[in-house]
Amino acid sequence: MLARLLRRVYLIQLLVGAMLGYYAAVQLNQSVSATLALVVLCAVLLPLLLQFVVITTSMVLSRPKQAGPLWWRAFGGEFLAALRVFWLQMPFASAKTEVWLPDTAQQAQPWRVPVLLVHGYICNYRVWDKIAAALHQAGHPVLAITLEPLFTSIEDYPPQIQQAVQQLKQATGAAQVALVGHSMGGLVIRAWLRQHGSADVAKIITLGTPHQGTQSAAWSPTTNTTQMKRHGAWLKDLHASEAPETRQLMYIALTSHDNIVYPQREQVLEGAEVTEFEGVGHLELCLDDRVILWLLKKLD
Repeated sequence: MLARLLRRVYLIQLLVGAMLGYYAAVQLNQSVSATLALVVLCAVLLPLLLQFVVITTSMVLSRPKQAGPLWWRAFGGEFLAALRVFWLQMPFASAKTEVWLPDTAQQAQPWRVPVLLVHGYICNYRVWDKIAAALHQAGHPVLAITLEPLFTSIEDYPPQIQQAVQQLKQATGAAQVALVGHSMGGLVIRAWLRQHGSADVAKIITLGTPHQGTQSAAWSPTTNTTQMKRHGAWLKDLHASEAPETRQLMYIALTSHDNIVYPQREQVLEGAEVTEFEGVGHLELCLDDRVILWLLKKLD
């Protein structure tokens, strides 16, 4: 669903950019070759400009009082991450995903803990491409799923998590799996835990998850973003449902330059281990080498 939507959106942006380029060329009375060049240039620049405006807006709204070099590093990294993930990866997601087992050469050794990857809001499983490859190379069976529909209650997603957990256990023969969630995906995992318990869980790792809610959710009227509003009622109920033993299974990674989930340093949970990164944007958490190395160590 999201992949098809993104392809259509980008096609429209390319067409509009091309039309603007053609109009400008006609007004400037350009030659045929110059007109063609201007059409191509505008077709490419318009989507780039729109993406830049989106990232700039989110970075400015979430900007700390003193923005130093690390903030600028996060700005550039988040823009490049958005281009990679939203342009080159997510528009080309397939409809169905399967468990990615370690290579044949690794099968003589015991596999490491199987890992279920759960994406965040307005994403699909392709956001995990780099992390999934790193996990696979390290010997972890991996399953990355796509949550659908896009705009629904977070409480509607746990059946999809339960199905994926059982699929991963059946494919590997493992008694437990590790669950990794990015952004809203961490809340989906916690909602699943509330319904199904932690018997199947080895570890839970969240990246940039709005555990205390985010101010950016105030700008969106969808059901799942309403549930992610800062200090919202749904989050309070979720907190109250968790036992200390459940929190001990959780490892939280946050970034002090998160442009989507902020206030950034609020996103912790009592009893859960917290690691903070700097100079990394929200989406870039799924691409940053430091974060991936940390994730592999926590799963080791």
